[in-house]
Amino acid sequence: MKKVTGEFMDRSANKAFNKLAAVKLTTEQQDLEKQIFEFCKRLLVVKERGVFVVSGDAGTGKSVILISIFNAIQKMAKDKTSILYKTSNYLLVNHPEMLKLYRNIAAECPTLLKKNFERPTTFINRSHKKQQGSDIVLVDEAHLLLTKSDPYNHFKQDNQLQEILKLSKIVVLVFDEKQVLKGKSYWNKDKLAALVSSKNVHYYHLTEQFRVKANNDVKDWIKALVEKNISAPPAPQKFDFRIMDDAQEMYELIKRKNRIVGLSRMLATYDFPYRLDGKDYFVNAGNFRLRWDRNQPQAVLPWAERDDSIGEVGSVYTIQGFDLNYAGIILGPSVRYDAVHDRIRIHPEVYQDQAAFNGLAKRTDAEKAKERLILNSIDVLLTRARLGMYIYATDTALRTRLFQGYLNR
Repeated sequence: MKKVTGEFMDRSANKAFNKLAAVKLTTEQQDLEKQIFEFCKRLLVVKERGVFVVSGDAGTGKSVILISIFNAIQKMAKDKTSILYKTSNYLLVNHPEMLKLYRNIAAECPTLLKKNFERPTTFINRSHKKQQGSDIVLVDEAHLLLTKSDPYNHFKQDNQLQEILKLSKIVVLVFDEKQVLKGKSYWNKDKLAALVSSKNVHYYHLTEQFRVKANNDVKDWIKALVEKNISAPPAPQKFDFRIMDDAQEMYELIKRKNRIVGLSRMLATYDFPYRLDGKDYFVNAGNFRLRWDRNQPQAVLPWAERDDSIGEVGSVYTIQGFDLNYAGIILGPSVRYDAVHDRIRIHPEVYQDQAAFNGLAKRTDAEKAKERLILNSIDVLLTRARLGMYIYATDTALRTRLFQGYLNR
């Protein structure tokens, strides 16, 4: 379908598959790719281990680069003239929706095989069982790697990255500490640096933003909010930024945008009950009521691309790593207004994902860490939309403060 005038657009551009598998790399990305290739080749020649760390905020194209690099590495692994010939390589991601996407790409790409894309625990347990290491291992969303044992999910060691380093000659990982969402994977830059310090280590920070097509005042507003500050709302611009005082009205707007451009969905902080028991659970906000996203592990498409998901609210775990065109975001009861200090106040005690705090009890800064996890989840939600973002707060005082500021801009 050809692109037409007005807001209507070619729906093929919405496919996460196309965004990852068919993207021309920028100059910055090409430079990074070249550095990673040289890093891998040099260490294979001298037979030394190493770690290449790629950092960058949400939307800087980390996954795009990773799949491009892995595709090239797998081509070289079949080239008899390459130092990478017959190397054993894997791409790992601790995110079921992202793994699904990568395997969909592998199914369409002649150089890739689905079996080379795995969850970290699967890779670790299989490698230990076979007593067989790998040559080059790429790790997407490395901030989701476990930092504690998790026997329920079959991980019995202490740290997933530590195990991956033991089992791999070269590790290339992408990392964003602002996307850490659980106590059992509580990372920061210092913890990462300490773990990889004994290796040949190279760091590269991506700066170019590809997702949010907005002026800097939108990005600055988001950065302020996730530090609990309420700054002046962004000026009117092409990026459609709105503070809403009616969640149902926001949903109607999202449905309208979805009919026009697609890939427009409702999202919410994890402030509403949800359990994996096959039943439907609902997000309630004023006169708005819509079910949480249903767990569909066998679905072929990612949540945001499924037609039925327009009738659902996505959580941070569903949408992390993916783009939307428009997002309607509900800030739930854990996000409130502190009128005395004119700031956001986070209330971890009412957050419905209490399991996210497992592993924090022994920390001296446990309450601060809980708050950080919730703020990180808000950051993820606020950085999904490319073309427009609408925000509704369930806390009356916060909603009034944000809405009045928006009206007076």
